[in-house]
Amino acid sequence: MRIEPHHVGICVSDLEASLRFWRDGLGFEATTTPAVGSEWSDALEIGGEIEFTATFLRKDGFEFELLHYRHPEPIGSPSATRRQRGFTHLAVTVDDLDAAIDHLVAHGGSVVDGTRTRIGEGAWATELVFLADPDGVRVELMKFG
Repeated sequence: MRIEPHHVGICVSDLEASLRFWRDGLGFEATTTPAVGSEWSDALEIGGEIEFTATFLRKDGFEFELLHYRHPEPIGSPSATRRQRGFTHLAVTVDDLDAAIDHLVAHGGSVVDGTRTRIGEGAWATELVFLADPDGVRVELMKFG
């Protein structure tokens, strides 16, 4: 039996704002936006008529899907803490933490207050900070050394 990861889905309220953050800010490439419609309604646990866009993004072999529902509109909120059940964040490494923060804030992200931390010393040091995308999905920026 073969089981392999394929993608992660993120529901977004504003597709253009999300593309600005994930594609333009984090450097993911938009690979495909397949034709989708109400045939997905039951699988997505919506029931009835739906209107949505599924945009796939890829970088370095990692792929995810931005799901933008026009009808019905998205509900709920993303995880507000790393100890909340479910998807909590995506971690990425950077070589310049301050430049990455400035770049992502300029592309619609926001720094999660109080999360900038330095752990360890020398070659084993890690500096990190959490940002939120336009819908509040967390991204951890990590700089090693």
